[in-house]
Amino acid sequence: MGLTSETTVYVMVALAAACVALLVWLWPRFARRGVRQVLARLVAIGTTQVVIVAAFACWLNSSYQFFGSWGELFGRVETAPVGVTQADGGVGTGDQVALKGALVQPATDEQLSRVSGLPTGPAAVNGRVESVKVIGRRTGVVDPAFVYLPPQYFQKAYQRQRFPVIVALSGYPGSIFNLAQYLRVSQTAGELQRSGRMQPTIMVMIRPTIAPPRDTECVDVPGGPQTETFLAKDLPDALKSAYRVGHDASAWGVMGYSSGGSCALQLTMRDPHVYTTAAALSPDYKVKDDPTTGDLFGSGPDRADRINGHDLMWRLKHLPAPQVSVLVAESKHGERGYPQTQAFIKAVKPPMRVASILPEHGSHNFPTWVREMPPALEWMNQQLTFPQDVVPRHLKSKKGPGAADRPTTGHGTLRAEGTEPTPTTGTRR
Repeated sequence: MGLTSETTVYVMVALAAACVALLVWLWPRFARRGVRQVLARLVAIGTTQVVIVAAFACWLNSSYQFFGSWGELFGRVETAPVGVTQADGGVGTGDQVALKGALVQPATDEQLSRVSGLPTGPAAVNGRVESVKVIGRRTGVVDPAFVYLPPQYFQKAYQRQRFPVIVALSGYPGSIFNLAQYLRVSQTAGELQRSGRMQPTIMVMIRPTIAPPRDTECVDVPGGPQTETFLAKDLPDALKSAYRVGHDASAWGVMGYSSGGSCALQLTMRDPHVYTTAAALSPDYKVKDDPTTGDLFGSGPDRADRINGHDLMWRLKHLPAPQVSVLVAESKHGERGYPQTQAFIKAVKPPMRVASILPEHGSHNFPTWVREMPPALEWMNQQLTFPQDVVPRHLKSKKGPGAADRPTTGHGTLRAEGTEPTPTTGTRR
């Protein structure tokens, strides 16, 4: 039985009910005087409470997917297979994007099958969400992901067209299930694209928690998990090897909620050559050690530099501002980070640009973030440039739609093969 399966939940609930029934049935025997009877009462009460708590924890984990497997629960994290070195050797076709041996490989649909509101029917009409695992060529990380592909991705007229990408990051200890089910990333993007309020965009839902249960934020921990390297290098390489995505940074954005929003800001300000646009819902602006993170920055003379490097306010004060666009969202009443968000907005200086969503009331929860998602995605759409680099015919016939080629930059909009480009709403930073 899988950790997140409904069967596991039902078994644990039945076991808890059985323990309660046995406790009631056997209590008269334990009510007698004597050391053994006292110990029996303590053991019976303790066992029943432990089983009840375990049943509740299984239900909670099944609902929110904090841990995806028994291995993750006990700290056994999957690692990449030895010998995976190529970044473009496993590209696939529009019908089966991820192939064996590639940096993006198929994963089970156990979590995806429980998400409501996903596109159904022909992919060329409604788009598709795939369940995959991303293999880090440099870090050895294997991280699950959901990938939303818009209908145009599967249409013959656009079979050589590349698409912009938005990477959506979960908070801690969240999961890609939370992004799909509760934040409704793909559902919202699909609705906006169908209504013409957002250009066709590939949405990648992934968790920054690459070494569960440890919260590594977006930090390359000295001697530990290399989260920033995975998200800023491994993930883009893997996606470029398997999907028709833009190769220029102007086509790449990253967003997230809570610590995922913090991570989105960190990635964009620290790696502007990879991500040029970020949307952060209820973020923090400084990475700190706490009981869930452990020591993120190591020791030695460079520790202070590493800490300062992940303090966004320090970066804005002491380093040149990167040429990126960011959006921050925080409720004026109901969330504790509003003063820090205001300070961040005031600290931003050109060529960096900042926008904000500041509702009067809200909380640090999904109902608030769901309200902020449509305007955040529409804003990101206005920043991202639609890729003009396309898959050459000779490479497509040999390697498939994800084959690497020399990119060209510039503005444009989605167009069918053989037509002229038209202006886009995206802006160049």
